[in-house]
Amino acid sequence: MEFKHKSVLLEETIENLNIKPSGIYVDGTLGGAGHSYEICKSLGDDGRLIGIDQDEDAICAASEKLSEYKDKVSIVRDNYCNFTRILDELNICLVDGILLDLGVSSYQLDNADRGFTYRVDAPLDMRMDNRKEITAKDIVNSYDESELFRILKEYGEERYARSIASHIVRYRSNKVIETTYELNDIIRGSIPAKARNGQGHPSKQTFQAIRIELNNELGVLKDSIDNMIDRLSPGGRLCIITFHSLEDRIVKNAFRRNENPCICPPNFPVCTCGKVSKGKVITRKPIIPSEEELAENSRSKSSKLRVFEKIR
Repeated sequence: MEFKHKSVLLEETIENLNIKPSGIYVDGTLGGAGHSYEICKSLGDDGRLIGIDQDEDAICAASEKLSEYKDKVSIVRDNYCNFTRILDELNICLVDGILLDLGVSSYQLDNADRGFTYRVDAPLDMRMDNRKEITAKDIVNSYDESELFRILKEYGEERYARSIASHIVRYRSNKVIETTYELNDIIRGSIPAKARNGQGHPSKQTFQAIRIELNNELGVLKDSIDNMIDRLSPGGRLCIITFHSLEDRIVKNAFRRNENPCICPPNFPVCTCGKVSKGKVITRKPIIPSEEELAENSRSKSSKLRVFEKIR
C-alpha cells in the first residue's frame, strides 16, 4: 500500500518555523515527509534537516520523497523522545526549528493490517513501531478491569468507560479478543442504544485510548518538550500540531511554564526562585485550519498548531 498522508496546517507550520536557508531543522514525526519536503525546499546548500520516525513504512516513504535533497537530510528510525541522543550522535548542539505533527497518520488509519481503525476488520495491533512486542490485543486481553477503565476514562474521555471495561473483561473470560470488529461489537453492546445513535462512531474514543496507552503518546510528549526547547538556538522555534484536547493541554501548559517558570508566591515583590524564562509563546490562541483546508481534508478538523520561540 502506498504511503499517503496529507499534511495538515502545512503553510502555517512552514511560515511559523521562520526557516533560514543555512539553518538546522528537525521533523520529529517525519511520516510521509510532507512538512519536511517544504522545509527542504527553503534550505540552502548549508541547511540541514533531521527527520525522525518510528514507523518503518514512513521511513521508506520519506526517504523516497526526500531523495532529491539527500545531501542535506539525515533520516533516523526512532522515537522523537530520543531526540537529544540523536542530535548528540550527529554532533549537533543546537537547531533552528523543530516540528511535531502528533497522532496517527492517514496511512496508518487506512492500512487495515495496522489495526488502528474501527472501520475495517483486522487484527488488534495499533503499534506505531512494529519492533515492539506488545500490541493492542495484549492490552485488551491482559489489563484488569480497573486499568481498562482508567485508560478509557483518561485517554479516551469515554463516558461509558466503566461499562466498556466490564464488558471486555466478561467477554474475554470465554474467548480471546483478537480483531477490531470483535472489539467493536463489545463496545456497541456496552453503550445504551440512544448513545449509539449519536454523533461519531461508538468505538472512536476507546480505540484512541488504547492506541495512546500502547504507544505511550502522552508520556513521550510530556517528557520531550522541555528538552526540545533547550536544544533550540536563540530565536529558534518549536511548532507542535495536536489533534485532541489531551495533547493540546500538555503543549499549552509546557509552553506557558517555559515562558514563565517562576514559582514564587504572587505577593513576592522580587523573584527569589531563580527560574528564568526560556522564551515566549508565539500563539496565544492555537492556529486552526482554514475553511478551505477543512473542505479539502476532513482529518484536519481537530488540528491545532502552537508555537514557542526560544529567547534571543
